[in-house]
Amino acid sequence: MRFRSLAALLLTLPATAQTLHLIPTPRAVTPGATLSLPTGIRIDCASPCDPEDSFAIADLRQSLSDRHIPTTEAPNAPHILVARFSTNIGRATYTESLPPAQQASKPTAMGPEMAAEGYVILPDPNGTRDSGLVLTANTSAGIFYALQTIKQLIIGDGATAQLQIATIRDWPAMQYRGLHDDLSRGPIDTLDFQKKLIRTLAAYKDNLYSPYFETTQAYASNPLAAVPGAALTADDARQLVAYARQYHVTVVPEQEAFGHLRHMLINEQYADVAETPHGAVLSPGAPGSIPLIHSMFTELAQLYPSPFLHVGGDETIDLGLGRTKADVDARGLAPVYLDFIQQIVASLQPLHRKILFWGDVAQDAPALVKALPQSFKDQTIALAWGYSPNPKGFASQIKPFTDAGLETWVSPAINNYRQVWPNQQQALDDIQEFTRDGQRYGATGQLNTLWDDDGESLANMNWYGILFGAAAAWQPGESSIPQFQQSFGQVFHGDATGLINQAQDELTAAMSLIHDDKIVSATEGTDTLFWVDPWSKDGQVFATRMRPISPALRLHAEHAIVLVAQARNTNPNLREQDALDAMDFGARRIDFLALKFQLADEMAAGYAQAVATIPAALAFKPGTGAQRPKPSVPALLSDINGVNGRLEDLTYGYAQLRDMFQQQWLRTYRPANLTPVLERFDFTTQLWLSRIDKVRSAQRQWTETKSLPAAADLGIPAPAFEAPVSIQLAPAVSPR
Repeated sequence: MRFRSLAALLLTLPATAQTLHLIPTPRAVTPGATLSLPTGIRIDCASPCDPEDSFAIADLRQSLSDRHIPTTEAPNAPHILVARFSTNIGRATYTESLPPAQQASKPTAMGPEMAAEGYVILPDPNGTRDSGLVLTANTSAGIFYALQTIKQLIIGDGATAQLQIATIRDWPAMQYRGLHDDLSRGPIDTLDFQKKLIRTLAAYKDNLYSPYFETTQAYASNPLAAVPGAALTADDARQLVAYARQYHVTVVPEQEAFGHLRHMLINEQYADVAETPHGAVLSPGAPGSIPLIHSMFTELAQLYPSPFLHVGGDETIDLGLGRTKADVDARGLAPVYLDFIQQIVASLQPLHRKILFWGDVAQDAPALVKALPQSFKDQTIALAWGYSPNPKGFASQIKPFTDAGLETWVSPAINNYRQVWPNQQQALDDIQEFTRDGQRYGATGQLNTLWDDDGESLANMNWYGILFGAAAAWQPGESSIPQFQQSFGQVFHGDATGLINQAQDELTAAMSLIHDDKIVSATEGTDTLFWVDPWSKDGQVFATRMRPISPALRLHAEHAIVLVAQARNTNPNLREQDALDAMDFGARRIDFLALKFQLADEMAAGYAQAVATIPAALAFKPGTGAQRPKPSVPALLSDINGVNGRLEDLTYGYAQLRDMFQQQWLRTYRPANLTPVLERFDFTTQLWLSRIDKVRSAQRQWTETKSLPAAADLGIPAPAFEAPVSIQLAPAVSPR
């Protein structure tokens, strides 16, 4: 889908959405006045606080402290009053939020839609109408989410901060809302960053965090499955669960139990359970497969006491190519697949958990899914996934399961994999459409996904898609993309200027330019463009595609760099500085990606021009009245390889980006698996350094013999445009 500029879409927003910037957008919100907070804000409970409510208040206090907004006990200060529905003030607040016809009944319980996680925020009815806000909810989760909204209603920092008065009634559209975090394709989050992820997910009302393991959870019963230093330990898991619980986030581990297990099955110990030698699929026909699965999940159940365990089961590409070939040939792929999924679920029944599995294989056999035993349906949740927008909708991924009576969640993606910057328009459209259809067809949850397929994705580039995923799962129906785009900069970074939103706009436009013009395929991604040698056979194909868009691509990226810098200069206290650094780095990587193709073309043309200049250069005789060619052969070669030459631009560019990449990586990830990416930077830098040596040799050859080697001997392709037919000549130098 062609990128849609933010400015062109803002006219479609309702007036209140343009006034208040909230993520997610509440179901019902009416803004009021604003209160200045020059001396801070008072936060109270209507009765002795529940310990969980006390934690939520402490979390709000910490957020305010980080923003240099003091909390105070002064009785006349603007205030936040927290009142559970079980208190008189709580019931009165809830009642006042209802339509007048319903207030007379004086309800003794919150409506069922609000009971679990819903909340109400009103101008405080126990003081003057503009003195502050009172909030109520039925549960600690509802109180917590109300206070997360309060964070966003406090605009600005320090002495200039203001409290936005508002009337809000809100509750989630989907029961389960979360993020699936790939820890198995290179990057492995530090425990500290996982905690930050959990805090941030909770701040935007997600309630699930699902770390993805192939061989990155350490098992006492299966020590070969993980490499020390490149996996979560049992202690990591216990700390993560305890931390998440405070934020009303459930940690749902996914351990691949069918496909995507090559890093485990490469060990000789597992030769007897692999579908194919050193393949990626655990064989249903092998006697040792179920015991291996059972041992891993027994440990997981002890470490992660959630109601759910996720067994994976996606992309079982090797199935039927090895041990089970005869069975698949006789019965078909889907029956063999579903039989093994049932065996896995039956073996894990003693753990008393609901078992999640990916639906991509089963969805193509709806009749078989419908015929599955009711006991299996009661114990499982199918995850329908689709990572690209679909104008026809996602019924074909969802309805095979919901029609069969299986609980179903939907899984869109933030489209970060194999990208120098996430393909955000693709991500926003996919999340919007898939989550909308999930709600339409009865899905109870949304598990947004990020993937790190080639091991290069950087975590701080992912927040845009993560936050929109949280918003779409909480909000009913089709979530507004422009409303989110308008709110992101202020809500996430505290940027009131709109510059960060514009920078995101520019980066989205840049990535859309590449993908809409099909410069790379979905499986290649823009990382391919960053690394490919533009003088190679493949690189020449990409160069042809890049030429028409490189100038526009660079302007988008460079404008994003400028906008981020302007926003920081305007407000040095912007929040989430690491994410702003990631925006700057992503823009620089996009800019360099296009520059590389431009410089490669210019060097090929320059060398061809140098060769074409040779006859005129040889004909020039000082003092004879002949004319000197301009530019000269040495000048043309120096533009390629000299001080500030184009080869130097490329070597310095890759080297500088390497250092920036390493800094970005170590802010969020463990050191494990960083080396292969840095080696790629080093290898590519060395490629261009070797070309410096080759061109330097050609320069010496010119000095010594007044000849040049063929371009092909230096690895330089024919120019994309012809060298000048005639050489511009400078006036002859008069002899002295």
